[in-house]
Formats: sequence, structure tokens, C-alpha cells
Amino acid sequence: MRRGRWLAVAAALALALGAVLIWWGKGGDALWQEEPAALAAAGESLYVVHCAQCHGGALEGQPNWRERKSDGRLPAPPHDQTGHTWHHPDEQLFAIVKHGLGPLAPAGYVSDMPAYDKVLSDRQIHAVLAFIKSRWPEEIRARQAETTRRAGG
Repeated sequence: MRRGRWLAVAAALALALGAVLIWWGKGGDALWQEEPAALAAAGESLYVVHCAQCHGGALEGQPNWRERKSDGRLPAPPHDQTGHTWHHPDEQLFAIVKHGLGPLAPAGYVSDMPAYDKVLSDRQIHAVLAFIKSRWPEEIRARQAETTRRAGG
């Protein structure tokens, strides 16, 4: 592993450990009541632990994410501005993370996206989404916010 990549992984793990220690020190839910920047920072450590393996440490997704794999499934899409995450309203993004794609996908569609309802609390899911959004350019955040507003969110 290249030195730069190793340092990035080490920093991400340190951040994740720090968030866990803060969470324990504040009694759990208090961490999620922080300001939006703190929520995004907490979401970053959760993203590293639960999402980066498939969606990439820099939110870049898997290679050729629009082309089906040999098993018929699609690779994990990017969550940066090059992907389609920002095309969805907040309520739908939350539902995808909480319940997986199964309930939202057409009949017969199979996805590698797991449901996190037994792994992450609702506040933790919101934190992960806050982190992802914090990485988008302002124009993309505004467009996604408008999509959420039009959807009634």
C-alpha cells in the first residue's frame, strides 16, 4: 500500500476511534445533537467504518458503477458529485441506508446494498448523510435541497 494511502487509512481509523470515544463520553445520543459541521464530522467516521469499503474513501464509488457485474448487480455508485446520490430527496436517501434498496427497487432487482436499520441509529444515518452532503459543491447541495423540497421533505 502506498504511503499516502496508508496515512489516509490510519487518519480515518483514528477519526473513527475518536468519534466512538466522544460518543461514549457524551452518553451516546448527545453527540448527534451537535451543530451540522459536528454532525458531518461524526458521520465521516461512520462512513469510513460502514460505507467506504464499497463506496470508496473519497466517495468515488466502484469502477464502472453503471455497468452490471457478471452476477447482474450494479457496482456501488459514487456519492460525490459525479454520482446520482444527490438526485434523490433526503427521505429516499435515508430509506435506502436504513432499509437497503430492496423495498425501493423494482421487483426482482437484487442489490449488494445492505440495510443498516439494525446497525446504525436514525441519528447515525443522518450523520452519514450529512457527511456525504458536506463533500458536495454548493451548487450540488442546493440542487439536492430543491429535490428534497419538491418531494415534500
